[in-house]
Amino acid sequence: MGNPLWLIARRSFAEGWTRLTATLLAALGSVALIAGSLQFALRAQDAVAGSDASEYSRADVLVQGGTVDPGDPAAVPDGRIRLDRVASRPGVAAAAGDAAVEVTAARADGRTVTASAEGRTLLRPWVHDSRLNPYRLEAGRAPAADGEVAVVQYMSRAGKVRVGDSLTLTLPRQTRRVRVSGVVSVQGREAVAAGNLVLAPSETVRRAALLPAGTWQSVWVKAAPGVPADRLRDELARDLGGAATVRTAASVRDAQTSAAAGEGASVAGVIGMLSSVAMFVGLFVVANTFGTLVRQRTWRLALLGAIGATPRQIKRLIRLEALVLGAIAAVGGTAAGGPLSGLITRLFARDGFDVSAAAPRVDWVSLGVPAAAGILVTQLAAWRAARRAAGISPVQALRSTVTESRERRWPRVLGALVIFLGAGFWYMVGIAVRASDPPGQDRTFGISLMIVFGTLLTVTGLAVLTPFFVGPLGGLVGRVGTLVGGETGRLAHTTITRSPRRVSSAASSLMLGVALVASVALVTLSVNDRFREAGRQVMAADHAITATARTAEGGPAPVARDVADLVAGTPGVSRSVAITQTEVTLVSPADRPDPEDEFEPFRFLVTGAEQAGLRDVLRLGGRPPALRTGEIALSSTVLKEQGLRRGQRIVVRGAQGRVALTVADAYHDPSHLFAEQALVAPATMDRLDVNAATQAVLVRGGAQQELTRAVAGAPGVQVLDRDAYVDAASDSLTRPLRATYTFIGMALLLALFGMATTVSMSVTERTREFGLLGAVGATARQIRSIVRWEAATVVVLGTILGLGIAMGTLALLHVATGSSYLRPDPPWWLFPAVAAGAAVAALLTSSLPARRAAAVPVLEAAKAE
Repeated sequence: MGNPLWLIARRSFAEGWTRLTATLLAALGSVALIAGSLQFALRAQDAVAGSDASEYSRADVLVQGGTVDPGDPAAVPDGRIRLDRVASRPGVAAAAGDAAVEVTAARADGRTVTASAEGRTLLRPWVHDSRLNPYRLEAGRAPAADGEVAVVQYMSRAGKVRVGDSLTLTLPRQTRRVRVSGVVSVQGREAVAAGNLVLAPSETVRRAALLPAGTWQSVWVKAAPGVPADRLRDELARDLGGAATVRTAASVRDAQTSAAAGEGASVAGVIGMLSSVAMFVGLFVVANTFGTLVRQRTWRLALLGAIGATPRQIKRLIRLEALVLGAIAAVGGTAAGGPLSGLITRLFARDGFDVSAAAPRVDWVSLGVPAAAGILVTQLAAWRAARRAAGISPVQALRSTVTESRERRWPRVLGALVIFLGAGFWYMVGIAVRASDPPGQDRTFGISLMIVFGTLLTVTGLAVLTPFFVGPLGGLVGRVGTLVGGETGRLAHTTITRSPRRVSSAASSLMLGVALVASVALVTLSVNDRFREAGRQVMAADHAITATARTAEGGPAPVARDVADLVAGTPGVSRSVAITQTEVTLVSPADRPDPEDEFEPFRFLVTGAEQAGLRDVLRLGGRPPALRTGEIALSSTVLKEQGLRRGQRIVVRGAQGRVALTVADAYHDPSHLFAEQALVAPATMDRLDVNAATQAVLVRGGAQQELTRAVAGAPGVQVLDRDAYVDAASDSLTRPLRATYTFIGMALLLALFGMATTVSMSVTERTREFGLLGAVGATARQIRSIVRWEAATVVVLGTILGLGIAMGTLALLHVATGSSYLRPDPPWWLFPAVAAGAAVAALLTSSLPARRAAAVPVLEAAKAE
């Protein structure tokens, strides 16, 4: 660059550090968002993926009864295997029976102990043979009697459960109180990928799983010395025939690792999408503040050009400043990302997504990426500012006031058009996703993601065009100001229309903030209103009996099936129906056009309910007939997606093995809360999964007080009315939406900070102007009014554009997804509320700059740049 310009850059930093501070803080906040979001995404990935610990770490071979989906290591085998059939085989040194029963664990005070991230809480048998036992006691002793359990370290730490404490376990068919006898680790880790483990004596687990004596879901095998695991697997598979699936324990561990890594990547991808919004806001704010900073120095940069500095040298000067700012922001923002990640972790944990089991990452990814992003963000933000600075003519150094030069319109219009074409590309990708993918949550999420990307580009394009809107809007505000404030309004109109880029910088930040808030509010209100509407439409029951505990997804946890018997004789109750649910896999016919093609097995949820009283508690669309044993009703979406028809025979695989069923009819559940995909009678459900979870007991008639009294003896159970249950049940489906609040809130704060910074810097930019106004007789009140009228222009422009973007986004989501849950039908009070919030934010951010403007002394104005 040359020594003179280096000295100029150093002097510029020394003299203008107060002006640089605002831009530095904006950059630091952006990097902190990036660092905190990245750290949380990495922790979420680690927590979902679990550790490399596995309960099969000491086993050599795993014998699973019947068949099991090889792609899902957490799936329960659909058959049963006798332990003695395996233990007596040659080459087997040790064997232990295994079963897994999903439970809900609650402390003595009723608080649920949830598993890490998306994990489950499983009741498993304690393995007494040291050759197979992977559990290491960290405190207490092994469970020895019925009613005693050992828990993993994560469960002890997160739930504050100690040796000797009581736990309430909600099993599929009953609720039990147990005492914690020990705390264990697995291969030195707090938990396994599956989640929390509650270890009980073998016979306790076998009875809970409803297994015959001597029979297990699977058997762990330790090979005799000198017997390779592969050979023992082959020999056992040959001896047992089709009665079991035999795999090496190493292959199961690899499958666990692969599946967990896939789930972790999926979660990290969702969080990464939210983080990208925060990164976009950060770049947007830094670009605005840096552009304002360069505009403030028009006179000095023009003077540099007048004394011989080339445009290239001026560009390098701006980029050097951006590099120094970026480096400082990178260090400070990366350091601030740690506490911010902790805050995000706590907020998500309150919503049921706890990733505290994973330790914070300190490596080149967690530290290097935010640091590099800080430098990249400031360099990108400085790119246009550097070009603009290089284009300042030396003649501008002779001007006494800072007046924006008239720029050509076509480059700005052309740039906006290119950005809008990019937005259109993402919108078209969303349309292509709808055309190619079957209906469902995955398709809706994919389309929504494409529309979000397109909307971010649309916001950028509108920000580029914002200066064109300032003139007409400034004229309107000026006329209103003239009518209200006379000469003050006319002066405000002049200052607004003379510097449209200055006004548009603040308005674009407000536009982004309004768009973020309004979009989230519109989607949230639409989804919640539709859930309430559809839930009340479908649920004919007056009350629902549910657990006080929540699942990891945020909905009510299952209750024990015996709760339904407690309310059967309650006065006034005309019908009580237990709603059970399990997941099955469609075996045949499967949609597989080419036998050589690989395909994802179709898994769907089956709801079980007593058919005789179903219509008294649920009003399902299509009014399916009373189903008999061996019949299944499918939702119209599943029927269409899988190409099935009424009267067709299908085979599904559930926890009890393969079951042949007849498709009796089609129906639909518009609420997605009760029987979203399939419906069967209780007898058929027992053939699919004898331990199917009871989601709720729906009750018609009776008083809430009487029902509460009837279930008082069942711990962790509550009675909800129709509206309360619909709200509670929909929580699990709206949790991804609620997860956006944290990121959107932080992005909103950054956007408002950008607006406040821009307004404040614009006042500093006009020190001479305000001082001269005071010299010619303008009062402090009039000067404050000029700044506030300019703020009014910012509010009107930012609010109109922000609300337009929000409404357009929701309309696109509705059209592209076809979802009735995304309807562009906002309540009347939303727009006035958002406008009022924008006005308050603008008033608060402009009040201090307005006071500063009114307090500028005449002598200070005379020596200002």
